[in-house]
Amino acid sequence: MTDDVLFLSGDRVTDLLDADAAIASQRAAFTALGDDNADLPGKIMHPSRFDDSVVFAYVSRLSADTGAVAKFGSVNPANARAGLPTIHAVISALDRSTGQLVAVMDGTAVTTLRTAAGSAVAVDTLAAPDADRLAVLGSGTQALAHVRAIARVRDLTSVRLWSPNPRRRARAAQTLRAQLPFPVEAVDTAKEAVNGASVVAACTLSTTPVVHGAWLAPGCTVVSVGSFEPTRSEVDPEVLRRSAAVVVDDPETAAEHAGPIVTALREGLLTTEDLIPLGAVLTGRRAARTRPDDIVYYNSVGLGIQDAAAAWAVIDAAKKERP
Repeated sequence: MTDDVLFLSGDRVTDLLDADAAIASQRAAFTALGDDNADLPGKIMHPSRFDDSVVFAYVSRLSADTGAVAKFGSVNPANARAGLPTIHAVISALDRSTGQLVAVMDGTAVTTLRTAAGSAVAVDTLAAPDADRLAVLGSGTQALAHVRAIARVRDLTSVRLWSPNPRRRARAAQTLRAQLPFPVEAVDTAKEAVNGASVVAACTLSTTPVVHGAWLAPGCTVVSVGSFEPTRSEVDPEVLRRSAAVVVDDPETAAEHAGPIVTALREGLLTTEDLIPLGAVLTGRRAARTRPDDIVYYNSVGLGIQDAAAAWAVIDAAKKERP
């Protein structure tokens, strides 16, 4: 390592990557996938034998103009009870030509920003143009980040938020109300949150469904980011049955890791050909929503290419600030 290596804390990452820049980075990531212009090896997700944590490792490369990026970290669901982020990680970026280390940065901040920004890209691509009523399941870091990010791509008129802990959901709603120009209400049940919503964002670590297909209004778009391993299913099978399109961040990855997708493939509810890559929709190679009343389901397990795009956006911003 040399003195030229950037070491970026979580606060610094957040300062350098605002919501719009994060969304732009994720649009670039999924467009690169849709055009088959990115390197995306399979990711490692390994549940611990000792507790309920999951260790993960992603490696990817966005383009010939950017070097390889690696992220290493863990998911620790018990952190939520202590008021801590459930995901902690570190990201390293290498020079595109020499492979020398360019930057080391807080991966928790990058993960929060890129995950919510990726969902915003999905909502902007898949949801009806007039979708303005958001339901959020969850009250942690990702839930709040999703409200902020989705508000950048849709003119929201209301948000209803539910999570199992009344105090946490009330605190989350209060925080968002102080930051955003539309009503944010904490509600008593998941069904109350989802009923009548035009966009539903599930941001939990639940192993049992928190979104039921019977609750969904015509035209609803459902985004799930917590179903990132086979044992986690934030939505029930009826969500998939009612969906005119099932969109994923990457079909091969989803078929191995996304709980609702793994189950639907195993039980014959879906085939691999039914899985529509978000990048293919962005680049016009596949269609998702074809009618206003279509229900569309998007399952994201998170991809290394998202980290690569966000990390290089952070690095570029940091370099521009140098004298």
